[in-house]
Amino acid sequence: MNAPATTELPVVVVGAGPAGLAAAAHLVDRGITPLVLEAGPAAAAAVREWAHVRLFSTWGEVIDPAAEKLLAPTGWVKPDAPTYPSGGDWAEQYLQPLADALGDQVRFGATVTGVSRAGRDRIVDADRDAQPFVVHVAHADGREERLFARAVIDASGTWTTPGPAGAGGLPALGEKTASDRTTYRVPDLEDPAVRARYAGKHTAVIGSGASAFTALAYLADLATSDDGTGTKAVWILRRGISGSTFGGGEADQLPARGALGLAAKAAVDNGYAGAVTGFRTDAIERDADGRLVLVGEDGRRLNPVDEVIVLTGFRPDLSFLSEVRLGLDDRLQAPTALAPLIDPNQHSCGTVYPHGVNELSHPEKDVYLVGMKSYGRAPTFLAMTGYEQVRSIAAALAGDQEAAERVELTLPETGVCGGAGLFDAPETAQGGEGGGCCAAPATLQIGTGAPASSGGC
Repeated sequence: MNAPATTELPVVVVGAGPAGLAAAAHLVDRGITPLVLEAGPAAAAAVREWAHVRLFSTWGEVIDPAAEKLLAPTGWVKPDAPTYPSGGDWAEQYLQPLADALGDQVRFGATVTGVSRAGRDRIVDADRDAQPFVVHVAHADGREERLFARAVIDASGTWTTPGPAGAGGLPALGEKTASDRTTYRVPDLEDPAVRARYAGKHTAVIGSGASAFTALAYLADLATSDDGTGTKAVWILRRGISGSTFGGGEADQLPARGALGLAAKAAVDNGYAGAVTGFRTDAIERDADGRLVLVGEDGRRLNPVDEVIVLTGFRPDLSFLSEVRLGLDDRLQAPTALAPLIDPNQHSCGTVYPHGVNELSHPEKDVYLVGMKSYGRAPTFLAMTGYEQVRSIAAALAGDQEAAERVELTLPETGVCGGAGLFDAPETAQGGEGGGCCAAPATLQIGTGAPASSGGC
């Protein structure tokens, strides 16, 4: 089958989530035809799976400008900017209407199974950049299809590939066989069946980020309710507790994000959750009653629990991109130019310099990872970061390099200074108790090599 001329082809966008739909809106704004392929049955399928969780960004921070422009003629009513949506609100009141506005440029039940250059596997150099991309798609009805594209923007996210309980990046021994009592999501305790699973039970929460904070706060609320008597959580941390453990608190410029950490701290302080520090899970065993016993790398065995909630972050699924040439950091699995900006081993203050097409480019021309997937295994991604990424990429694909490189975005501080302390000795990190963050949010002109604002950690 002969491929059509590349200039006549759409840009394939993988995923109809926040970044993917924003990418489509920016492409439309630039006069470029997008084709969004979504594996789920509706827009924002992944977001809908955490519909019960409230965002720590306001409506004003999670609506893309090009998307708003596309929605305006449809009679769409913009939600109140200072209020906080839940995942369900975000999907129903913004993302699904945006997909509807894009019409047949969005296809559902379409899973991308492979991306390559037409007639060129990853080995072949000859005339490579002149060939269109070929995208293999498996449809929900069992059909297979081959599509051609001038560029590919992968906004498929990381939701389907959560990190394991095992501290070495691999599942703990026994983790898979404990799947009946293990979840990798923040539970929806408003669902009666889910609530019954945790009410009056002892639950281990493994993780140290916003999702773990949320789970601890939810379990603490359950413990204080009439049907939750006896509910208890044990928080499993691979590091110790320091001033930055609970996030930025009142110093966080995203107040709702800071409040999550304060709620987790209250759960511990009020006795609804215990904390086990410096514990790296090596195995999950069952006792005689079928309860789960976490065993650490140092041989420690914790008291049995009824349930385990694993919230250790996510990682990108790169399997369907195996035939294109990606330039990825060895550790983070993020684009090599972006990785130094987001590396949690080095990055301080939680503020990532704004970035665009230059940082997101790969050896394979015109293929991009955006949104959560662009961060690889790094945490703390913000929707506004993804919107700026796709704006820059759409400008580059339209040939407007000046606009593509003019990336301006002010990101809120986390209120946490110093490195992330991912492994040992968090007490040596800067910005402990009473600390706060030391740099102002930065605006970056791509190519200048430094934030426009002065100062830093």
